[in-house]
Amino acid sequence: MAERELLLGDEAVALGAIHAGISGAYGYPGTPSTELFEFVQGCAEAEGIHAVWSANEKVAYEEALGMSFAGKRSIISMKHVGLNVAADAFVNSGVTGVHGGLVLCVADDPGMHSSQNEQDSRYYAKFALVPCLEPADQQEAYDMARGAFDLSEQTHLPVVMRIVTRLAHSRADVVTGSRCPQNALNPTAETFNFTLLPTNARILYQRLTEKQPDLLARSECSPWNTLTDGPDHSRGVIVNGIAWNYLAEAFEGKIPFPVLKVCQYPAPVAKIRALLEMVDELVVIEEGYPFLEEMIRGVTGVHGKRIRGKLDGTVPRCGEMTPTVVAKAMGLAVQEGLAPSLEVVPNRPPTLCPGCAHGDAFLIIRQALAPWGDVRMFADIGCYTLGFYPPFNAIHSCVDMGASVSMAAGAAHAGMHPVVAAIGDSTFGHSGMTGLMTAIRENVPMTLVILDNGTVAMTGTQKTMCTGEDLVNIVKGLGVDPDHLKIIEPHRARAAEQAEILRAEFDYRGTSVVIARRPCVQLKRKGG
Repeated sequence: MAERELLLGDEAVALGAIHAGISGAYGYPGTPSTELFEFVQGCAEAEGIHAVWSANEKVAYEEALGMSFAGKRSIISMKHVGLNVAADAFVNSGVTGVHGGLVLCVADDPGMHSSQNEQDSRYYAKFALVPCLEPADQQEAYDMARGAFDLSEQTHLPVVMRIVTRLAHSRADVVTGSRCPQNALNPTAETFNFTLLPTNARILYQRLTEKQPDLLARSECSPWNTLTDGPDHSRGVIVNGIAWNYLAEAFEGKIPFPVLKVCQYPAPVAKIRALLEMVDELVVIEEGYPFLEEMIRGVTGVHGKRIRGKLDGTVPRCGEMTPTVVAKAMGLAVQEGLAPSLEVVPNRPPTLCPGCAHGDAFLIIRQALAPWGDVRMFADIGCYTLGFYPPFNAIHSCVDMGASVSMAAGAAHAGMHPVVAAIGDSTFGHSGMTGLMTAIRENVPMTLVILDNGTVAMTGTQKTMCTGEDLVNIVKGLGVDPDHLKIIEPHRARAAEQAEILRAEFDYRGTSVVIARRPCVQLKRKGG
C-alpha cells in the first residue's frame, strides 16, 4: 500500500534503494551525500542490510562490487570528488559488468558549498559507458532508485544516479511503495567477466561497446526523458534534472516553448533532433557543466540553428542554478532585490566551533614554528581547513584527501625546511597512510601532525577507523622511528611545553609524527 513520507532527496534515494531490495549500503561521509547512508543505517525497514562506513570511496565501491559478484543488490553513496577516489574501480566495473544490481549515487555540489570544485559526474558515466539517471525532484529520486536496480540487472552494468546539493538537502512529499525481498545468495558463474587480464578485458570492453545502442534505445523510450510541445516555436529549451524545476518556477508553471527534459543518459539523440526540428533556436539550461550543450553543438554547431547556454554566456558558467538565473537567460523581467552593503552586513566566514581542539593545536604549531619565521603548512580536507582563516592563518594548502602528506614530502624534496603537514584522523585513514608510508621509507625530513579528535567531525561526527591507540599502532606499523612519534593533548594552558615537543620534531632531519589527541567538542556534546 502506498504511503507518503517527507524526505530529503538523499533520503528518497536511500528509501528507494531499501525498497528495491538492497543487501548492502556502502560509502564514505561527504557533503551533500552523507544523509543517504545515514538514513539506511537508521531506517527501521533496513533490517538485514549491511551498512558500515568504509575507509574511503574506493573501498566502498569495491565492497559493493563484491556484493554484486555474490548476486545481491547494493548501493554506494559519495560526493562528486569522492568518485575521483573510486574511479579506478568504477570505470573498470563497466568492463566487468555486474551480477546483482549495483547503483552508484553521486551527489554533485554546484556552487561549491562544501567542496573543492563543481565537477559534473555525468562525464564519469559517459567515460565509463554506463547508464546515468538524474532526478528532478524527491519523488523521481525515490522512483529512479527503485528502477535503477532493475536497469542494472537488465543491462548487467552499474548505474549512476546523479543528484545535486539542492535536491539532496531539500525535503518534499514522496509517495512510497512496499519493500521488495532481497536477492538470494547466488555468486556469479561468469568469473571470466571479473578477471581483467588483458586477454579477457579486450573481449569484455568490446561487449561493453556493443551494449551502447541498447542503452541509447532505453534512453529514447525512457519515461524520464520527456519532450513536451508549446505554442511558441521560436525557441526550444533543454533542461537536465533539477534545472527543470528552475525553468518551471521562472515561468510559474506556464512554459510557452517546447521543452525536452533529460533525466536518463546516454542523452536521447532522436528526441534532441526532434526538438531542434521544431524550433528556431535552442536554449540549454543545465545544472552542472555544459554536458548536453557541448554534445549538441559538436565541433561546428547545428546548421541554421542558434544554440545558447553556458558556452556563449547566456547562462553563467560557474555557480549554482536558480530560478532567477534561468529567468534572466530566458529574457524574462526579473525584479532585483536590494544588494546588501558589506558595511551593513560584514563578511562572516565559517569558523571552528568554540572550544575546538584544532584551534589550540594551530596556535601551538605556530608558536613552535616561530624561530623559523614565515613557514608554510600543508593541510587537508576536514574541519581544520578552517585554520586558513583569521585568527589562525595557519594553513597554506588544501587540495584533496591525503594531499597534505604527499605535498609536504614533495616540498621537502625541493629543499624546504622545516616542512609541516596537518591531517585529521579520518582523512589519514582515508588517504594519508600511503603518503606517510612512502615518506618513512625515504626518511623525508618532514613532520606530520595528525589531529585526532576521534570522529569524522566535518560531516556530522561519524565513526572514524583511525583514532586513539589504534592510530598509534597504525603509525608504528608504517615504520616511523618510535623516538619521533609523539603524542600531545593540545591545550593553550600547556602551549609552552607542547610547542617545545613540536619544535624538536620540526628541527629533526627525518620523518616524524605528532598525534594531537583531543576529542571533538560536538562529539562530546553527543555523549561520544
